[in-house]
Amino acid sequence: MRGLGRSDGAVRESAERDPAKFWEGQARLLDWHTPWDRALRWDPPRARWFEGGRINACYNALDRHPDKSKTAILWEAEDGASRSLSYSDLLSEAGRVAGALSSMGVSKGDRVAIYLPMVPELPISMLACARIGAIHAVVFSGFSAAALRQRLEDSGAKALITSDGMYRRGRALPLKPAADEAAAGLPVENTVVVRRTGQPVKMGPRDVWWDRLEGRAPAVPVESDHPLFILYTSGTTGKPKGVLHGTGGYLTHVHSTFRWAFDIRDSDTYYCTADIGWVTGHSYVAYGPLLCGATQVIYEGAPDHPDPERTWKVCAKYGATILYTTPTALRMLMRRGDPPAGCDLSGLRLLGSVGEPINPEVWRWYHDSVGGRRCPVIDTWWQTETGGMMVSALPGIEEAEPRPGSATFPIPGVRMSVLDESGAETRPGQRGFLTIDGPWPGMMLGLWGDEERHAQYWSKYPGKYYAGDYAMRDQDGYLWMLGRADDVLKVSGHRIGTAELESALVSHPGVAEAAVCGVPDEVRGESIVAFAVLREGASCSGEELAGWVREKMGAIAAPSRTHIVPRLPKTRSGKIMRRLLRDLAEGRNVGDTSTIEDPGAVSDVRAAIGRSPP
Repeated sequence: MRGLGRSDGAVRESAERDPAKFWEGQARLLDWHTPWDRALRWDPPRARWFEGGRINACYNALDRHPDKSKTAILWEAEDGASRSLSYSDLLSEAGRVAGALSSMGVSKGDRVAIYLPMVPELPISMLACARIGAIHAVVFSGFSAAALRQRLEDSGAKALITSDGMYRRGRALPLKPAADEAAAGLPVENTVVVRRTGQPVKMGPRDVWWDRLEGRAPAVPVESDHPLFILYTSGTTGKPKGVLHGTGGYLTHVHSTFRWAFDIRDSDTYYCTADIGWVTGHSYVAYGPLLCGATQVIYEGAPDHPDPERTWKVCAKYGATILYTTPTALRMLMRRGDPPAGCDLSGLRLLGSVGEPINPEVWRWYHDSVGGRRCPVIDTWWQTETGGMMVSALPGIEEAEPRPGSATFPIPGVRMSVLDESGAETRPGQRGFLTIDGPWPGMMLGLWGDEERHAQYWSKYPGKYYAGDYAMRDQDGYLWMLGRADDVLKVSGHRIGTAELESALVSHPGVAEAAVCGVPDEVRGESIVAFAVLREGASCSGEELAGWVREKMGAIAAPSRTHIVPRLPKTRSGKIMRRLLRDLAEGRNVGDTSTIEDPGAVSDVRAAIGRSPP
């Protein structure tokens, strides 16, 4: 295989020979209270890693590190507040909260819902649950009361941890009222409330302030396959899926991939911009860095408030050496121009991307303008269900020739295929369905309360996990992710991926961001509607952009309508709301907009559609 420039390529060789034995070696880098009897019991779709072993996630994240005076978290908020917490601070707080939860009657296997903004109390709450064997279910703080209630009901949460409010774009927003509304009439026995904004809140008989919690609890060893957390993710049915992850296998996976991908060093300051309410924040904020004893930056608030340079200012202030962010965030930042000269980013040595395929133009800007052409850029592919990275360049163990737009190779110990509809391996350069060929340590235990739905992941190609993504291998084996297989448009019988279309639009020098959707067409089945946000100072028409796509992808892919808009509607986590764009393009009333970051974007898009010729 091309691209392995170090003798450390032996890591892949040993993983290929015996994946289970290879992962056993990685698991031994963690502290186990009881060693396992069997590395893997595989009965598709259920895998049991390190069977018989007993371990504790909080102990491995906090207790076992010899230098507890080392800074663990450098926290900064949008309003300028900041805190520095050592590993000793986290251990003390996690033990206190764990003891208090125990005194409330929370025990091993009970579920605790966590509805907090990006404050240190969020990872502390997760670790406190793990310390006593409780299962945490983090709910993104941008979700509505109705969304929180749905998750409280489904998980059967016994306790809820929330805050009085949070800061977002200069405003203090309430959280406690939404938590109260969500928990009303449910068997939530206690609500713990963090003081964040100082807003007045109503405290009921089951409510207690975080700062008044008292207790102390040791780390309780749990079985390797004991559930660590439930994390809800969207599905095709409209009802969120409760992805359930275990302990021993998951910890082994995120500990290994964090080290490999980021080449983590004791002197590093790592900054991941993900919210802990999503899986990236679970694996590569709350667990991965702490398992490795790293120092990391956590930021609460909008990444471009009060000005577009906020991300770069945070990097410069804390001397970030590693930045891990999303293509959506990068496109937003690229639109505003290069990082200002006053923000010293010379300390950066490695850049990462996560969440969606990164198009080559954004990759190059990230590499050249942010990384000064000296930093490796890793493009990582994985899912909530996989637990941790599955495809990525791994500077910590090997050198891979960079290919902008490619995620490179599967991680060691993971085998993948790109298959056609019949299950045959595709040829190099041919698009197919991405599969994972067998078990891996970070894989989900199942879906909470829905084994039938869990089995469907393994039913399309028996014995293989169907990722639901299109991919392609080039002649050297590099993997190229082409977007969701169900995120496709069918125009005149031709299937066209939305990720591919959006990448073509963003490759235009005047386009900063783009989104496409399909609308019904009596002749062609679907016609393509595109929405584009221009870079500062750029000027081009919808007709010009349609012609650009026609040139890049052919006439069949050219949008029938292209709207120039000042901004795109996004969720508070930064994802473009394509469902909402489709509603607007079809002239329908938009549905639920409770998770939208900026409601004014809807009016902007509607106005742009109204101005465009039919």
